Amino acid sequence: MGESVSEATITKWVKSVGDTIEEDEAVVEIATDKVDSDVPSPVAGTLTKVLFEENQVVQVGDAIAWIETDSDDMLRDDDQDTPAFVNPGSVSDEEIIDQHTETTEGESEVQEIPGVGLLDEQQAAQNTVSPSSRFYSPLVKNIAQEEGISPEELDEISGSGADGRVTKQDVLDHLHNRAKSDAAATTPDPAPQAAWSADTTPVQTAVKSVSSGQDEIIAMDRMRKLIADHMVHSVKTSPHVASFVEADVTHLVNWRNKIKDSYKQREGENITFTPIFIEAISKAIKDFPMINVSVDGHNIIKRKHINIGMAAALPSGNLIVPVIKNADQLSLVGLSKAVNDLANRSRSNKLKPDDTQGGTFTFSNIGAFGNIMGFPIINQPQAAILAVGTIKKRPAVLETADGDVIAIRHMMYLSMSYDHRVIDGALGGTFLKRVADYLENWDTNREI
Repeated sequence: MGESVSEATITKWVKSVGDTIEEDEAVVEIATDKVDSDVPSPVAGTLTKVLFEENQVVQVGDAIAWIETDSDDMLRDDDQDTPAFVNPGSVSDEEIIDQHTETTEGESEVQEIPGVGLLDEQQAAQNTVSPSSRFYSPLVKNIAQEEGISPEELDEISGSGADGRVTKQDVLDHLHNRAKSDAAATTPDPAPQAAWSADTTPVQTAVKSVSSGQDEIIAMDRMRKLIADHMVHSVKTSPHVASFVEADVTHLVNWRNKIKDSYKQREGENITFTPIFIEAISKAIKDFPMINVSVDGHNIIKRKHINIGMAAALPSGNLIVPVIKNADQLSLVGLSKAVNDLANRSRSNKLKPDDTQGGTFTFSNIGAFGNIMGFPIINQPQAAILAVGTIKKRPAVLETADGDVIAIRHMMYLSMSYDHRVIDGALGGTFLKRVADYLENWDTNREI
């Protein structure tokens, strides 16, 4: 599911128990915080057992169903009677871990279990259990660490997952209940104090919105909840700062108007401004590679690849960010085709999990909605996001050999939010100006 995805929600079982399944045929539909997708069967056989119901949250690595194959397929070859696949319940985690032994020289040795294969050190570690014999997913452990939940306190949380496993929601509910308990245990002073006095600290309290009988209450759908959590997490994580520049894109607009008809006739699709903007961003990132970073504690991770996320609005009103991998290595035609393909598959809900993974910088075209500028929120764990506003004709002062003149020009605002922990104003502002320069100095004779 990608390195940043730790869990998924079962949204629909396409197959029922007893159904025959072909290899690579869709068995179940799942949803993550990135994308909705189908899960194909790795083998042909019969679905004999479903381990999770619809709307349940499943951790990456969990078995979700059993598929029975022909007995002939269970053998590696005619001379071996060792099954290539084993019953999911026939080998326990403890038995797998026990195979990871130490050699006399102190180096790890990995032994093979029939039907399971080799386990490396990382896989063995993932199968280990906590001192309390409870399994916690990496996501749950990370939340516990960030929120200061001790191992003892974590062990006391009741799990709603399979076999009593603690899920992300269980931890969030625990934090919510703990906050309410702490607030109830605090007795207010009888006399009011100034919130910003020298010896007091302002206390943030949860504000409950009360609706009248005439208001409509709309429950967030699954994706909107994930977007909400993602945005709040980003604002809490990164100190946002923004820069703005104005660009004269008259040459660019005239060039596109000149070639768009011949391009559509030749390629069978439109060329929009989006791939042009992404090309300029990719060039500027190569000029300023410290924009293409993320933060890990007090370490800065400088990304090797330039993978540009493209914010796309869905018909439902929600937002998704498919990623163009290695954007700096694509021609303008290649970028145009990639943009059109991802946009079309976003609208038809046909993106694959890999389509939303690995982004290192995000671009948003808010000008498509008539907005002139905006203050976008960083798409974690990236360090910057750039937005462009609508292109409008405005009078502008031009410097000529014969003096200054006022002319009608195509003008556009660019805005960029960036993580002030690692990107200062000088770097952020210079980078944004470089993107504008690439757009302003467009070659009107460029062939595509």
